[in-house]
Amino acid sequence: MVTAFEFNTNPEANLWALILGGSSGLGLASAKKLAEKGLNICIVHRTRRSKLGDFENELDAMRAFGVEVSEFNTDALSAETIQKLLDFFRAKEGRLQLMLHSIAKGNLKPIYTDNPSEATLSGKDFMLTAEAMAVSLYDWASAFANAKLFASHGKVLAFTSEGSTKPLPNYAAVSAAKAALEAIVRSLAFELAPLKITANCIQAGVTNTESLRLIPGSELLIEQAMARNPYQRLTTAEDVANAVYLLTRPEANWINGAVIPVDGGEHLR
Repeated sequence: MVTAFEFNTNPEANLWALILGGSSGLGLASAKKLAEKGLNICIVHRTRRSKLGDFENELDAMRAFGVEVSEFNTDALSAETIQKLLDFFRAKEGRLQLMLHSIAKGNLKPIYTDNPSEATLSGKDFMLTAEAMAVSLYDWASAFANAKLFASHGKVLAFTSEGSTKPLPNYAAVSAAKAALEAIVRSLAFELAPLKITANCIQAGVTNTESLRLIPGSELLIEQAMARNPYQRLTTAEDVANAVYLLTRPEANWINGAVIPVDGGEHLR
């Protein structure tokens, strides 16, 4: 059933959410929520052929809300991809209500191990992880801001984690990338304010996504999160998508440069 549109009440507004890394997890849940609320959706993703059928079903479900949904199965870290998307939005005469960074591509290796057969982090691992999970947001946001493709009071959002300030096993490269991501978001918030663009981070609680399950020892992280959380449950992708939607609304125009926990209070202890 199609719900009342909240964003595209005026079809001439042609407002979009551009989601970088939205084929699963938090990015996909956010896309679904925003489509339900009337925002056109464009997803840049890398999806294996074995999972494309399920992803395409999700796209069709979003289209049932009466919005336009486009996708690009290509490398979000490529300058050519950024140019392709700039051309796409120029041709559409669309404007970004939201750019959401949900790229999860990092090295999960230990700094030290006494197992001679186990690889440890290199400096290059840190750099590649930071490029994917932090610097790429700057590349996209600056390109679209300079091209004047954000709507007035457009939003930039990125997903960070508690690991940006707390060490976790095998998480050093991602931790450094998340800290860099938060710094980049603060600078975007400061320097894009004249364009009426805000930038914020959502610090999601432990969420049982594919990305989490790739972290060595994720079972222990889940157990600890359940014990710490006042609600004694994990954060869900839908919890996070609800926050993305709220921060995309005009009422959030004065929230800028913040790291916002969305974890039911898990960060309190």
